Amino acid sequence: MQNINLVYIVQPAAVIAFSLGLIFYWRFRRRFRWHVLVYALVAYIFAIVLKEVLQTFTAASVIATFGSESVVTGLYFGLQTSFFEVGLAFAVAWYFASQKRLFGKDAEAYGLGLSFAENGLLLGVLPLINLIAYYSVLSSNTTLASTLYAQLLSGQPSLFYSTSRALPLVGFGILERVSSLLIHFSWGYLAVISAFYRKRRYFLLAFPMGLVDALVPFAPALGLGKFEAVIFGISVIALVATIVSTRNLVRTGSPKNPPSSQVSDGTDATLKLS
Repeated sequence: MQNINLVYIVQPAAVIAFSLGLIFYWRFRRRFRWHVLVYALVAYIFAIVLKEVLQTFTAASVIATFGSESVVTGLYFGLQTSFFEVGLAFAVAWYFASQKRLFGKDAEAYGLGLSFAENGLLLGVLPLINLIAYYSVLSSNTTLASTLYAQLLSGQPSLFYSTSRALPLVGFGILERVSSLLIHFSWGYLAVISAFYRKRRYFLLAFPMGLVDALVPFAPALGLGKFEAVIFGISVIALVATIVSTRNLVRTGSPKNPPSSQVSDGTDATLKLS
Protein backbone atom coordinates (compact mmCIF):
# COMPACT_ATOMS: atom_id res chain seq x y z
CA MET A 1 0.00 0.00 0.00
CA GLN A 2 1.41 3.37 -1.02
CA ASN A 3 2.01 5.84 1.78
CA ILE A 4 1.71 9.63 1.62
CA ASN A 5 4.71 11.65 0.51
CA LEU A 6 6.44 12.97 3.62
CA VAL A 7 7.61 16.06 1.73
CA TYR A 8 4.24 17.59 2.61
CA ILE A 9 5.37 17.78 6.24
CA VAL A 10 7.79 20.51 5.18
CA GLN A 11 4.94 22.99 4.68
CA PRO A 12 3.34 22.97 8.17
CA ALA A 13 6.77 22.57 9.79
CA ALA A 14 8.09 25.64 7.96
CA VAL A 15 4.95 27.63 8.80
CA ILE A 16 5.21 26.75 12.49
CA ALA A 17 8.90 27.63 12.46
CA PHE A 18 8.53 31.11 10.99
CA SER A 19 5.41 31.85 13.04
CA LEU A 20 7.16 30.98 16.30
CA GLY A 21 10.42 32.53 15.13
CA LEU A 22 8.79 35.90 14.64
CA ILE A 23 7.13 35.75 18.05
CA PHE A 24 10.39 34.96 19.83
CA TYR A 25 12.24 37.60 17.84
CA TRP A 26 9.70 40.22 18.90
CA ARG A 27 9.78 38.89 22.46
CA PHE A 28 13.54 39.25 22.92
CA ARG A 29 14.47 42.02 20.49
CA ARG A 30 11.41 44.28 20.36
CA ARG A 31 8.21 44.08 22.44
CA PHE A 32 5.94 41.08 22.88
CA ARG A 33 3.92 40.66 26.05
CA TRP A 34 2.52 37.14 26.30
CA HIS A 35 -0.95 38.17 27.38
CA VAL A 36 -1.31 40.11 24.13
CA LEU A 37 -1.01 36.76 22.34
CA VAL A 38 -3.91 35.52 24.47
CA TYR A 39 -6.02 38.52 23.43
CA ALA A 40 -5.28 37.77 19.77
CA LEU A 41 -6.16 34.10 20.22
CA VAL A 42 -9.47 35.05 21.82
CA ALA A 43 -10.34 37.35 18.91
CA TYR A 44 -9.36 34.76 16.31
CA ILE A 45 -11.08 31.79 17.93
CA PHE A 46 -14.38 33.64 18.33
CA ALA A 47 -14.16 34.81 14.72
CA ILE A 48 -13.56 31.31 13.36
CA VAL A 49 -16.36 29.83 15.47
CA LEU A 50 -18.82 32.45 14.22
CA LYS A 51 -17.72 31.89 10.62
CA GLU A 52 -18.15 28.14 10.96
CA VAL A 53 -21.61 28.49 12.50
CA LEU A 54 -22.75 30.88 9.77
CA GLN A 55 -21.36 28.74 6.98
CA THR A 56 -22.92 25.58 8.41
CA PHE A 57 -26.37 27.08 7.97
CA THR A 58 -25.93 29.24 4.87
CA ALA A 59 -22.96 28.20 2.69
CA ALA A 60 -24.73 25.38 0.85
CA SER A 61 -27.69 27.55 -0.10
CA VAL A 62 -25.49 30.45 -1.23
CA ILE A 63 -23.39 28.20 -3.45
CA ALA A 64 -26.47 26.42 -4.80
CA THR A 65 -28.11 29.76 -5.66
CA PHE A 66 -25.17 31.73 -7.03
CA GLY A 67 -22.64 29.05 -7.97
CA SER A 68 -19.25 28.21 -6.50
CA GLU A 69 -17.45 30.76 -8.70
CA SER A 70 -19.43 33.99 -8.57
CA VAL A 71 -19.00 37.52 -7.28
CA VAL A 72 -21.79 37.02 -4.74
CA THR A 73 -20.21 33.84 -3.39
CA GLY A 74 -16.85 35.59 -3.21
CA LEU A 75 -18.34 38.50 -1.27
CA TYR A 76 -20.13 36.02 0.97
CA PHE A 77 -16.79 34.65 2.12
CA GLY A 78 -14.85 37.91 2.01
CA LEU A 79 -17.34 39.90 4.07
CA GLN A 80 -17.34 37.20 6.73
CA THR A 81 -13.61 37.67 7.15
CA SER A 82 -13.99 41.43 7.29
CA PHE A 83 -16.84 41.42 9.79
CA PHE A 84 -15.73 38.53 11.99
CA GLU A 85 -11.92 38.43 11.83
CA VAL A 86 -11.15 42.12 11.35
CA GLY A 87 -14.20 43.28 13.28
CA LEU A 88 -13.56 41.07 16.30
CA ALA A 89 -9.85 41.87 16.21
CA PHE A 90 -10.83 45.51 16.64
CA ALA A 91 -13.55 44.79 19.24
CA VAL A 92 -11.20 42.76 21.44
CA ALA A 93 -8.43 45.36 21.05
CA TRP A 94 -10.86 48.15 21.93
CA TYR A 95 -12.04 46.32 25.05
CA PHE A 96 -8.56 45.66 26.43
CA ALA A 97 -7.35 49.12 25.45
CA SER A 98 -10.27 50.62 27.37
CA GLN A 99 -9.24 48.47 30.35
CA LYS A 100 -5.69 49.88 30.09
CA ARG A 101 -4.32 46.40 29.34
CA LEU A 102 -3.44 46.96 25.68
CA PHE A 103 -1.33 49.86 24.40
CA GLY A 104 0.01 51.31 21.20
CA LYS A 105 3.30 49.45 21.56
CA ASP A 106 1.40 46.15 21.57
CA ALA A 107 0.16 46.60 18.00
CA GLU A 108 2.93 44.52 16.45
CA ALA A 109 2.51 41.69 18.96
CA TYR A 110 -1.25 41.65 18.45
CA GLY A 111 -0.87 41.38 14.67
CA LEU A 112 1.68 38.59 15.06
CA GLY A 113 -0.68 36.87 17.50
CA LEU A 114 -3.50 36.83 14.95
CA SER A 115 -1.10 35.49 12.34
CA PHE A 116 0.14 32.78 14.70
CA ALA A 117 -3.41 31.70 15.51
CA GLU A 118 -4.19 31.06 11.85
CA ASN A 119 -0.84 29.96 10.47
CA GLY A 120 1.01 28.50 13.43
CA LEU A 121 -1.93 26.70 15.04
CA LEU A 122 -4.92 26.20 12.73
CA LEU A 123 -2.95 25.68 9.51
CA GLY A 124 0.37 24.64 11.04
CA VAL A 125 0.09 22.37 14.07
CA LEU A 126 -3.19 20.71 13.11
CA PRO A 127 -2.15 19.76 9.53
CA LEU A 128 1.20 18.51 10.86
CA ILE A 129 -0.57 16.23 13.33
CA ASN A 130 -2.89 14.99 10.57
CA LEU A 131 -0.02 14.19 8.20
CA ILE A 132 1.90 12.32 10.89
CA ALA A 133 -1.25 10.38 11.79
CA TYR A 134 -1.91 9.51 8.14
CA TYR A 135 1.64 8.28 7.68
CA SER A 136 1.54 6.22 10.87
CA VAL A 137 -1.78 4.56 10.05
CA LEU A 138 -0.85 3.82 6.45
CA SER A 139 2.39 2.26 7.64
CA SER A 140 0.40 -0.42 9.44
CA ASN A 141 -1.18 -3.46 7.82
CA THR A 142 -4.68 -2.98 9.20
CA THR A 143 -8.24 -2.57 8.02
CA LEU A 144 -8.11 1.06 9.16
CA ALA A 145 -5.12 1.63 6.91
CA SER A 146 -6.98 0.27 3.90
CA THR A 147 -10.02 2.42 4.66
CA LEU A 148 -7.93 5.56 5.16
CA TYR A 149 -5.98 4.87 1.98
CA ALA A 150 -9.20 4.67 -0.05
CA GLN A 151 -10.53 7.87 1.51
CA LEU A 152 -7.33 9.84 0.91
CA LEU A 153 -6.92 8.52 -2.62
CA SER A 154 -10.42 9.76 -3.40
CA GLY A 155 -10.40 13.04 -1.47
CA GLN A 156 -6.74 14.10 -1.38
CA PRO A 157 -4.90 12.24 -4.17
CA SER A 158 -2.15 14.87 -4.23
CA LEU A 159 -0.83 13.41 -0.96
CA PHE A 160 0.46 10.47 -3.01
CA TYR A 161 2.19 12.57 -5.69
CA SER A 162 5.84 12.03 -6.46
CA THR A 163 8.26 14.47 -4.84
CA SER A 164 8.76 16.35 -8.12
CA ARG A 165 4.99 16.96 -8.37
CA ALA A 166 4.52 17.64 -4.66
CA LEU A 167 7.28 20.22 -4.16
CA PRO A 168 5.58 23.01 -6.18
CA LEU A 169 2.43 22.48 -4.12
CA VAL A 170 4.45 22.72 -0.91
CA GLY A 171 6.12 25.89 -2.16
CA PHE A 172 2.84 27.55 -3.09
CA GLY A 173 1.39 26.45 0.26
CA ILE A 174 4.22 28.15 2.14
CA LEU A 175 3.81 31.29 0.01
CA GLU A 176 0.11 31.36 0.87
CA ARG A 177 0.91 31.21 4.58
CA VAL A 178 3.41 34.05 4.20
CA SER A 179 0.68 36.10 2.54
CA SER A 180 -1.67 35.26 5.39
CA LEU A 181 0.95 36.31 7.92
CA LEU A 182 1.41 39.69 6.28
CA ILE A 183 -2.27 40.51 6.00
CA HIS A 184 -3.23 39.26 9.48
CA PHE A 185 -0.35 41.27 10.90
CA SER A 186 -1.56 44.34 9.03
CA TRP A 187 -5.16 44.34 10.18
CA GLY A 188 -4.20 43.30 13.69
CA TYR A 189 -1.74 46.18 13.93
CA LEU A 190 -4.29 48.67 12.60
CA ALA A 191 -6.97 47.32 14.95
CA VAL A 192 -4.83 48.14 18.00
CA ILE A 193 -3.84 51.56 16.68
CA SER A 194 -7.47 52.38 15.93
CA ALA A 195 -8.67 51.14 19.31
CA PHE A 196 -5.94 52.69 21.43
CA TYR A 197 -5.88 56.08 19.73
CA ARG A 198 -9.63 56.21 19.04
CA LYS A 199 -8.90 56.88 15.38
CA ARG A 200 -11.59 55.35 13.21
CA ARG A 201 -9.69 55.75 9.96
CA TYR A 202 -7.28 52.95 10.85
CA PHE A 203 -10.13 50.50 11.34
CA LEU A 204 -11.66 51.66 8.06
CA LEU A 205 -8.34 50.90 6.38
CA ALA A 206 -8.15 47.45 7.98
CA PHE A 207 -11.75 46.39 7.33
CA PRO A 208 -11.54 45.84 3.54
CA MET A 209 -8.38 43.76 3.95
CA GLY A 210 -10.63 40.86 4.91
CA LEU A 211 -12.12 40.92 1.43
CA VAL A 212 -9.01 39.08 0.23
CA ASP A 213 -11.00 35.90 0.94
CA ALA A 214 -13.49 36.95 -1.74
CA LEU A 215 -10.94 35.69 -4.27
CA VAL A 216 -10.89 32.13 -2.91
CA PRO A 217 -13.79 30.85 -5.09
CA PHE A 218 -11.89 32.00 -8.18
CA ALA A 219 -8.71 30.06 -7.39
CA PRO A 220 -9.51 27.20 -9.83
CA ALA A 221 -10.12 29.64 -12.68
CA LEU A 222 -6.94 31.59 -12.02
CA GLY A 223 -4.73 28.57 -11.50
CA LEU A 224 -2.66 27.94 -8.40
CA GLY A 225 0.39 29.98 -9.41
CA LYS A 226 -1.52 33.10 -10.48
CA PHE A 227 -3.85 32.87 -7.50
CA GLU A 228 -1.02 32.74 -4.98
CA ALA A 229 0.80 35.57 -6.76
CA VAL A 230 -2.30 37.77 -6.60
CA ILE A 231 -2.88 37.00 -2.91
CA PHE A 232 0.77 37.71 -2.10
CA GLY A 233 0.58 41.01 -4.00
CA ILE A 234 -2.51 42.05 -2.06
CA SER A 235 -0.89 41.15 1.26
CA VAL A 236 2.20 43.21 0.42
CA ILE A 237 -0.01 46.16 -0.52
CA ALA A 238 -1.84 45.77 2.82
CA LEU A 239 1.45 45.81 4.72
CA VAL A 240 2.74 48.84 2.81
CA ALA A 241 -0.54 50.67 3.43
CA THR A 242 -0.20 49.88 7.14
CA ILE A 243 3.37 51.15 7.29
CA VAL A 244 2.67 54.31 5.30
CA SER A 245 -0.54 55.19 7.14
CA THR A 246 1.06 54.89 10.58
CA ARG A 247 4.56 56.10 9.74
CA ASN A 248 4.03 59.64 10.95
CA LEU A 249 1.69 58.79 13.79
CA VAL A 250 2.82 60.62 16.92
CA ARG A 251 2.46 58.10 19.72
CA THR A 252 2.48 60.77 22.35
CA GLY A 253 -0.57 62.42 20.84
CA SER A 254 -3.73 62.65 22.87
CA PRO A 255 -6.55 60.43 21.62
CA LYS A 256 -10.07 60.96 22.78
CA ASN A 257 -10.46 59.61 26.33
CA PRO A 258 -6.85 58.41 26.48
CA PRO A 259 -5.82 55.74 28.99
CA SER A 260 -4.10 57.28 31.98
CA SER A 261 -0.92 55.27 31.30
CA GLN A 262 -0.75 56.13 27.63
CA VAL A 263 2.48 58.11 27.73
CA SER A 264 4.43 55.44 29.59
CA ASP A 265 3.02 52.43 27.72
CA GLY A 266 1.92 53.71 24.36
CA THR A 267 4.71 55.91 23.12
CA ASP A 268 6.86 55.36 20.07
CA ALA A 269 5.06 52.36 18.61
CA THR A 270 5.48 53.33 14.97
CA LEU A 271 5.75 50.22 12.82
CA LYS A 272 9.36 49.48 11.95
CA LEU A 273 10.12 46.19 10.26
CA SER A 274 13.88 46.01 10.63
